[in-house]
Amino acid sequence: MAAQIKTRERIIQASLELFNSQGERSVTTNHIAAHLGISPGNLYYHFRNKQAIIAELFAEYESHVDTFLRVPEVRALTIDDKTFYLEALLAAMWRFRFMHRDLEHLLEADPALAAQYRSFSQRCLSHATAIYQGFVAAGILRMNAAQIEALTLNSWIIMTSWVRFLCTTRGDPGDLNEDLLRRGIYQVLALEGGYLAPEADDAVQALYAKLYVPLEQIIPPSADAIS
Repeated sequence: MAAQIKTRERIIQASLELFNSQGERSVTTNHIAAHLGISPGNLYYHFRNKQAIIAELFAEYESHVDTFLRVPEVRALTIDDKTFYLEALLAAMWRFRFMHRDLEHLLEADPALAAQYRSFSQRCLSHATAIYQGFVAAGILRMNAAQIEALTLNSWIIMTSWVRFLCTTRGDPGDLNEDLLRRGIYQVLALEGGYLAPEADDAVQALYAKLYVPLEQIIPPSADAIS
């Protein structure tokens, strides 16, 4: 049993590595088996197809996000919490970046995963709304209910589309790094600028400096533009 569990985990980790580096659509179960040095039959013993591997990876991603995207139960939110949320989101985006890049295809290929993702999205939006409400209650942000709703939705749109934006503008799915994703987190933080309480400005400016990545690193100038 221990060997079976070890092989199953190796399959999951290898799949994540290959999906992230090459794109999910470019990777087959045969590629995964060859990468691990096991037979396709051994892989199928643990997972009946690639969709089953993706479903397990999504469940891992979903569980991970659920652990941190929530309001503390016994205290008010602080600026340190803003740093925590942003860094946790960056880490999750980087570790599971293939899901953000290939999301539309993944959901079209698996109706059950699509239903699970819709539930996950609704839960994330609900938790994010509560977090923004917590920052308002703590005097860090100044927003009304309509502004909280709009900010939550706009932040979600950026978070879920940023990796695809990078891939379409840079042209190489493998040409991603954490700095490029960090700029996506910066974009979310920038949305909050107009709602920031003056007393929180210094701390948030430090976050801006930490997360900022120059635009020319995000969208390199084309050869035509250079010439």
